[in-house]
Amino acid sequence: MTSIPSNGYGSRTNQRNIGGLVPAVLIMVGITAVMLGGIGARLAYLQLIQGTRNRQLAEDNRIRLIPTQPVRGNIFDRHGNILATSSLSHTVYLWPLALPPEDWPEVIERLCEIINIPPEQVLERLEETGYNKALPIRVARRLSAAQVIALTEYSPQLPGIEVNVEAVRHYPHGSLGAHVLGYTSEISDEDLSRLETQPDNKYRLGDIVGQMGMEAAFEEELRGEWGGRQVEVDSRGQVLRVLGEKQAEGGRDVQTTLDLDLQRAAEEALGDVQGAIVAIDPRDGAVRAMVSRPAFDPNIFSGRITEADWQALQAARYPFVNRALQGFAPASTFKIVTTTAAIESGEYSPYAVLPTYPYVTAGGIRFWDWNRSGFGPLGFTGAMAWSSDTFFYQVAQRIGAEVLIDWTRRYGFGRKTGIELASEEWAGLVPDAAWKERALGEGWYQGDTINMSIGQGYLQASPLQQAVMFGVPANGGYLVRPHLRSLDVDVSYWRESLNISSETIDVLRRGLREVITQGTATNINTSTIPPFAGKTGTAEAQPNPSHAWFGAYAPLDDPEIIVVAFGEHAGQGGGALAAPIVLQVLQDYFKTETESNGTGD
Repeated sequence: MTSIPSNGYGSRTNQRNIGGLVPAVLIMVGITAVMLGGIGARLAYLQLIQGTRNRQLAEDNRIRLIPTQPVRGNIFDRHGNILATSSLSHTVYLWPLALPPEDWPEVIERLCEIINIPPEQVLERLEETGYNKALPIRVARRLSAAQVIALTEYSPQLPGIEVNVEAVRHYPHGSLGAHVLGYTSEISDEDLSRLETQPDNKYRLGDIVGQMGMEAAFEEELRGEWGGRQVEVDSRGQVLRVLGEKQAEGGRDVQTTLDLDLQRAAEEALGDVQGAIVAIDPRDGAVRAMVSRPAFDPNIFSGRITEADWQALQAARYPFVNRALQGFAPASTFKIVTTTAAIESGEYSPYAVLPTYPYVTAGGIRFWDWNRSGFGPLGFTGAMAWSSDTFFYQVAQRIGAEVLIDWTRRYGFGRKTGIELASEEWAGLVPDAAWKERALGEGWYQGDTINMSIGQGYLQASPLQQAVMFGVPANGGYLVRPHLRSLDVDVSYWRESLNISSETIDVLRRGLREVITQGTATNINTSTIPPFAGKTGTAEAQPNPSHAWFGAYAPLDDPEIIVVAFGEHAGQGGGALAAPIVLQVLQDYFKTETESNGTGD
C-alpha cells in the first residue's frame, strides 16, 4: 500500500480558520448580551418603575367608567303644560385611551364620513381634552336612525367609538318662548376651567348646562346629579359585564308663572315686528308672557348646529338678545311717573289746569308739542289722554329735576326688577347731574329735565320695567317684583307700597282710561273685552326710525293683566302699531279666560 506523505498544510489551515472564528463569536455573543441586557433593562423599567402606570393604562383600556347623565327637570307653565322636557336620543362618543394617538386620525376620518362632521373638529376636541383621559368625549348628539345603523355595521373598523342613548333637551313648542326659556348646550372649556377652581364644583367634561333664560336661572334645580357604570369591555370596546353602578338623580321640575296660551297669543300678535311683549299680573308681578323678536328655535342647540341654522341666526339682528329686558327711551308712557311726581310733590293739585302751546322755550331752545300746535287748556287727565308734551314740559320746569328723578327711581327705573333672569336684565338708566358730568363731561340743563318729563333724553327703561310702572295705577299704588317661579306665598311677598295718595291714583286711572275713550288710542276702543286703560308712546331714536310703545291693563275696575308692547325702530306711532298688538293679546286673554271658566259658547 502506498502512503501519501503529509506536509502539515491542511492542519495549519484549519487551525487558522478556527482561530479567526473565535473573535467573531465573541463579538456576536457580546452584541446579543447587550441587546438582551437592553431589553431586560427596558422590561425592568416598564415593570418596576413604570409598572403602576402601565397597569393603570391597561386597566383603563379594559375597565371603563361610563358616566350616566341625569335627566334634566321639566319646565311647566302655570297650568301644568310642558314648556321644556327631555327626550331619548342616540349619541356617539370616543374613548381617548382606547387607541394610541397616531391611530386616531384614521378612525376619526371613518367616523366623520358617517356622521357628517369635519374630522378636524373632532381631532381638535380630542387634542384639547387629551389622549390620556379615561372619560368619554361626546362627538355628536341626535343621531339619525341611518347613522346609528351605519355605526353599528362598521363598528369593527371604529375601535374606541361607542353609541349610547341619552336624554337631550326638547322644546315641544319650538321657538315659542325661546328667550324666556333659554336653551341648553355642552359646557364650554372656558366655563369648565372656571368652575373647576370652585370647591363645590359638580360639573365635568361633556356636562349639559342652561345657557340663558330660565334654563340658566334654574340650573341648580334642573340639572340633577350624575351617575355612572363601571364596565369591563373587550378589545373592540364592547361591554362584557357591569362591575358597578350608581343611578343618576334626575333634576327637579320647575313650575313657572307663564301661561302657554297667552304666550302663544303674544307671539302671534307681535309677529315679525322687531321688539318685545311683556304680560304680567299687576297684583303680584307674576309674568304671564314674555316675547322678544327676532327669536330662534332652542332645539337646534340640543344637537349639532347645521350650517343652514347658523347662517339663519347670523342673518337675524341679535336674535339672542331678550329685548324685554333691554333699555330704550320709554317716551310718553313715562307721563305716568311725571304725573305722580307733580301731584305728590304738592306743587300741583289733582285738579290743576294748564294752558298748552305749540312749544315751550328753555335755554333758548324750542321744545315742541308732538302736534306742533298745542291742545288748549288741559288738566292732568286730558293731558294724559292727548299726551300733550307742553303740559308736562311746564310741570317739569316747576317741580324740578330732583323731584322727577326721585319718583323715577321710586317707580323702579334705573335698577333691576328682581326677576330671576338677572344676568340678562339691564338696569336701564335714570340720568342725573352726576351721571351727565361723569359720562359726558357737562352739566345738567333745564332741557334735560324737560326731555325726561316725556320719557326722552337719556332715560332708558325696559319693557319689563314699563309693565311694572303700569302696575302702580292698576293695583292702587304698589310696586311689584316680576317673577317667573310659581310660589305659594301671600301677595305681599311680591310688592311694596309707594305710599301714593288715593287722589293721585284716581287721576292716573281716569287719565289712562281717557286715552282709550277719547285720546290717542281711540282706534282700539272696543266692547269685545272688558273696559281697559292704557297709554301710547312714540320715542324718537334719531337718526333711526322711532320706537313704538303701548301699555294697558284690564279689567278697569279690578285689573288682572298688564300687557306692554314695544316695536324697536318701528317707524310708526304707539297708537298705530303697538296699541293694536296689545288689544289682540287682551282679546285672546279674555277669550281664553272665558272659555276656561265655562262661560263661553
